[in-house]
Parts: sequence; C-alpha cells; structure tokens
Amino acid sequence: MTGAPTDAAWLVVIDPQNIFAAPDSAWGSPFFAEALPRIRALADAFGERVIVTRWMPTADRSTSWGDYFAAWPFADRPPSDDLFALVPEAASLSPRATLDLPTFGKWGPELESLVGRGAHVVLAGVSTDCCVLSTALAAADAGAHVTIAADACAGSTAENHAAALQVMALYPPQVVVSDTEAVLAARRD
Repeated sequence: MTGAPTDAAWLVVIDPQNIFAAPDSAWGSPFFAEALPRIRALADAFGERVIVTRWMPTADRSTSWGDYFAAWPFADRPPSDDLFALVPEAASLSPRATLDLPTFGKWGPELESLVGRGAHVVLAGVSTDCCVLSTALAAADAGAHVTIAADACAGSTAENHAAALQVMALYPPQVVVSDTEAVLAARRD
C-alpha cells in the first residue's frame, strides 16, 4: 500500500457522536455500530496518537450555516445537548480532549498543529459522505498523507458511503482508500 501508515501516523476518529450514531437521529448512520469495533481496534493500535473530533452546532448563523440549520432544525441545539456527546464506546478512544469544530471538515490549523505539517493521518468515523470526505480532501490539499480506513467509516447510506470512497480514491497518492486490516498490518511491519 503506497503511503502506508507508520508509527509516526495519527488516527483521526471523526465525530463518533450520538447525533450520527443513534438510529432515531435524522443523521444517524445505520452502519455506525458495524464500524465501531474497527475504530476501537485502530485506536488501540495507535495508542496516544489518536484524536477524536466532534461536530458542534456553533457556526455563525449569519452565513450559509443559518440556512443549514433552518433545513435541519432538530440539530439547532446548544452544544451541551446530549446529541453532541460522544457515544459511550468512543469516550476512551483517545487520552486527549476532543477537537470540537463547527465545520464538516476537521482539517485546519487546529488539527494540523496537533499532528504536524505533512503528517500521515488515518481517517475513520462518520459520516463517510460528509465529514470524512471533507476532512480527507482538505488534508490532502494541505499536504498531508491520508489513508481512509473504509470499513471503519460509516456513511449515511451504503450508496453514499461507496460514492464517497470512490471520490476519495480519485486522489492518489495523497489519499489512499484502504481498510482496517491493511492499516493494522502496515503498523505491525
């Protein structure tokens, strides 16, 4: 696998929150529970080099985010609402505090300062077709090496998951679509 994650790589677990995991949430992924054991296996292998992000509803409503929240009023709640909490199984994935951002994509100065410029990041989490995709492309643009652990990601639908993976696969060698076993094997080598 080109650009295989080494011991210097970081795992970024994107938004393992109730709002994206709960079956009764309008944004809940029906595949989140299936991805969670793989996310856990990756986190165990990456140890202290794990960052967990959370999407927070704190964006400026005078921008296009105002229209967004008008379209999705159920998510227009205070950041302290339980919807935005990590699922219980994700609370121990990282020894670090969560990186809370009001954006789909989590790549930016905050994340880059944690992992380093040009770092290798492995992405897992939810949703493949929104926050994972947005993070991967921004990270690649910034010069990071990105590996997507596809089976440790959960899409909004099976079709949207596959479409997002197909789009990300168009960006080699900066973005490599892989799976949990290959990422773990590369770290063992």
